[in-house]
Amino acid sequence: MHYRRVGKSGLKISEISLGSWLTYGGTVENQVAKECMNTAVEQGINFVDCAEIYAGGKAEEVIGEWLAEETVNRKDLVISSKVFWPTSQDINDWGNSRRNITNAIEGTLNRLNIDYLDLYYLHRYDHTTPVRETVETLDGLIRAGDVRYWGTSVWTAAQLERVQAVAKEIHAHRPIVEQPMYNMFSRHIEVEIMHVGKTHGMGFTVWSPLAQGLLTGKYNDGIPEGSRGSKSDMVKTLLTEENLSKVRKLGDIAKSLDITTSQLALAWILRRPEISAAIVGATRPQHVIESAGASDVELSAEALEQIEGVLDNRPQWPPTYEPNIYFEDKMRG
Repeated sequence: MHYRRVGKSGLKISEISLGSWLTYGGTVENQVAKECMNTAVEQGINFVDCAEIYAGGKAEEVIGEWLAEETVNRKDLVISSKVFWPTSQDINDWGNSRRNITNAIEGTLNRLNIDYLDLYYLHRYDHTTPVRETVETLDGLIRAGDVRYWGTSVWTAAQLERVQAVAKEIHAHRPIVEQPMYNMFSRHIEVEIMHVGKTHGMGFTVWSPLAQGLLTGKYNDGIPEGSRGSKSDMVKTLLTEENLSKVRKLGDIAKSLDITTSQLALAWILRRPEISAAIVGATRPQHVIESAGASDVELSAEALEQIEGVLDNRPQWPPTYEPNIYFEDKMRG
């Protein structure tokens, strides 16, 4: 496993990291989830990502149970969570206000059974709360020792510029990382967001690097019974014949390189030095092992050219953004 700095900070995380969205505390049995996390550590993965909204807090609880079993040293791990989405009907129980963040961090630390978070993300931008209030609150959490670093998730380039300017103005700790969706079929961040983040010394820990499983090749011959594609409208939207044809061609390239389609897709993401980590999901330990193997894959210029020829979707200016289905609150992720 190889490691990268998160932007210009001193924090180092594994190129392939483990996420818990749509898996732990929900569709994956707790014991299997713990086996996946143990396998991740064995593979050199040191970054585990979560959010208070994942499975209504149960994902954090599963990770907390795993940490309490003392099979790993918490100090060797980078643990993250996120705040923004509502967790109750209380009018103040959402967003990036001082009230919500200070309440949320307490619940997150209790569920994770830890004293501090290494990374705390703002899960979306809050148009109803002054940016200064949010930045002061995160700065306070860092000074109090509850959080080591903080970042953003699915923010626009303009929003990143704004928060960096406010943090600089009030001499507060700045966000060091953005967590956007990024994969071979979702490349909008390459045009503007990635440039702005890099300018301000931010790294990128990207989610859905395998496009909800599409880039594993498991849908090439149809939708397996019980798979996410058989249940999720978001996945079904991706399952077009054009996309599937591209995945099959990518599979041929992967085969010629003696790697899997998943490893090709992850190595393609890691080609960008702006990327700090690709966050993968896993429902079985074998999934973790396969994904971790991508860290050792370095794609040649020839292979990258072949991939671009298949994708034929290099972003252009002005940027076009992804359909709202990926970002609206019904996802909670």
